Amino acid sequence: MSNSFKEIHPSFRLQGEHYTKEQLREVAYSLIKEGEDFEKSIGDFLIDWLNDADYLVVQTSGSTGKPKKIQLQKEYMKNSAVVTGEFFGLKPKDTALLCLPASYIAGKMMLVRSMVLGLHLDYINPTTEVSLKADSGYDFAAMVPLQVENSLSEIHKIKYLIVGGAAVSEELKVKIGLTGIPTQIYETYGMTETITHIAVKKIHPNDNIQENFKALKGVTFKQDERSCLIIEAQQVTDEPVLTNDVVNLVSEKEFNWLGRYDNVINSAGVKLFPEQIEAKLGKFLSQRFFVAGIPDQKLGHKLVLILEGEGQIVAVRDKIAKSPELDTYERPKDIYFVKTFMETTSGKIQRNKTMELLPI
Repeated sequence: MSNSFKEIHPSFRLQGEHYTKEQLREVAYSLIKEGEDFEKSIGDFLIDWLNDADYLVVQTSGSTGKPKKIQLQKEYMKNSAVVTGEFFGLKPKDTALLCLPASYIAGKMMLVRSMVLGLHLDYINPTTEVSLKADSGYDFAAMVPLQVENSLSEIHKIKYLIVGGAAVSEELKVKIGLTGIPTQIYETYGMTETITHIAVKKIHPNDNIQENFKALKGVTFKQDERSCLIIEAQQVTDEPVLTNDVVNLVSEKEFNWLGRYDNVINSAGVKLFPEQIEAKLGKFLSQRFFVAGIPDQKLGHKLVLILEGEGQIVAVRDKIAKSPELDTYERPKDIYFVKTFMETTSGKIQRNKTMELLPI
């Protein structure tokens, strides 16, 4: 394995400044010692990236299970950066924005892409609402759906925006479409083990959207006996990655995501995919929510709806009854409100922990 990841592109800039490798180490130490919390994680990552090891130890998010630490080869991280750069046509001196925590893989990879491709990277505090200077503009940025939701007035300042970390709801897609902005927005599919995204789906502008996720260069797909996705991507991982994502496999380069295998609800012998039901509910529910299954003597498991905040159960039930898209089994049997959802540090809803708050 080569060590080309050790070279920093001469066009790379951080907050407008060019640094040699040694100077960048000093910047990292300064961020760790004197920076805000989010800057300390940037400093920590830079120290790890610039050391002599050929791998990094990173932590998964914990959105679908217990967080764990895994090793990622730096050369594979570089490969991922190159593939992303080729897909979006990024070139040296293009501008990029880091508005995600560098403590997780999505934030780390914005730094890697910038150092590898020679981008001019600015970073800001990774809050749920992204606020940019009036005269600012960026060629490339990455956000989670909640940031996009809270920053619709700002994203026109970005040329290419990738959105990941959670599925983009139908409601959010509609809101983005109503803005009429020219920003090219792609929903991404990937995970820490695949060094962020390995497939993308264009969701804006409206006249050029895609229904399925399409593989990036060097990536192919298969399915196991559960209809779950198997990822083969030798440029970023030594072994095939077995997922718990149930998909409709269109080809070895394209799939339609149906939902998580571990979220599937068997109600009276009918398999229900929460993510598909949530996409339908999202067209008329304005607050955060999710659906889940709870044990039931007659049905085995019954479908329930959990909403964040406060509201009237009767009003929600009325909206559900009027929806022409929901099948009989897709209509929640019970509805609950939870004041605040449990989340991971990266803002993903922890469904199981939130369910523990229910009065059942």
